Amino acid sequence: MKIIDAHLHVFPEETPAGGGEGAGSCDSIRRLRQAYGELGIVHGVVMGNRSLEPAYHDYPADLFHYCIGLDSSLLSGGASIRPDLADKVEENLARDGCCGVKLYPGYNRISLDDPVYEPIYALAAHYGKPVAVHMGLTAGPRASLRYCHPLALDEVAADHPDTHFVMCHFGNPFLDAAAAVLGKDPNVSTDLSGLLEGPVDLERYFQEQAGYVSLLRTWLTAADRWDDILFGTDWPIVDLAVYADFIRRLVPERYWERVFFQNAVRVYGAHF
Repeated sequence: MKIIDAHLHVFPEETPAGGGEGAGSCDSIRRLRQAYGELGIVHGVVMGNRSLEPAYHDYPADLFHYCIGLDSSLLSGGASIRPDLADKVEENLARDGCCGVKLYPGYNRISLDDPVYEPIYALAAHYGKPVAVHMGLTAGPRASLRYCHPLALDEVAADHPDTHFVMCHFGNPFLDAAAAVLGKDPNVSTDLSGLLEGPVDLERYFQEQAGYVSLLRTWLTAADRWDDILFGTDWPIVDLAVYADFIRRLVPERYWERVFFQNAVRVYGAHF
């Protein structure tokens, strides 16, 4: 079975953050390529960080596409919006290697309905490329959860029916709200990245976290949108092989082809 990793992070100018314990032996693009080959992962979608400059996002074309990310680079001097923001986003979206936009509202503390995002949504719709949004828990305490709660995405999705959104991390841990948004809004998909972190003994995990696993299965099933659920890892915070096995155990086997491959091809582009 072919797999697309629809959510990972790579930093081109340095060794990928694979030095973290969750990354296992994948401490370089070369090793990541090798690991992908061993697992049947044929392509990955890099969630951009750190820069809006197209030259920064120079990834092996046969291995990755990327979403241009509006994290700290959204702000100029830490206070004001960059005046060239929309132009820089369009410069990326016009590239074949760019397959979407990634927003980090909880980290920037900018609401998804803020006017600054309006030209971004319009550009994404124009180019037919999705807007992925970090939803749910954040990596640090200085971010704000109210900006990345799934219900914040619901309002924006309803107001921008021509723009396709990807709710990253299934809004974890706001699983009921995430399922409601996914079930309600036809222009919203979700990825299942980042639900684990670090090295994990899955047998022990499924025993100790049986309640959480049950909730994940319950709300994924309740949403009943298997055509809009994408496999992603959030590498390098996880071991790729373990994480793929984790998702296989969450998703009914009859939906594997869709979740692990077909849905990402449709949402992020058939050029993979």
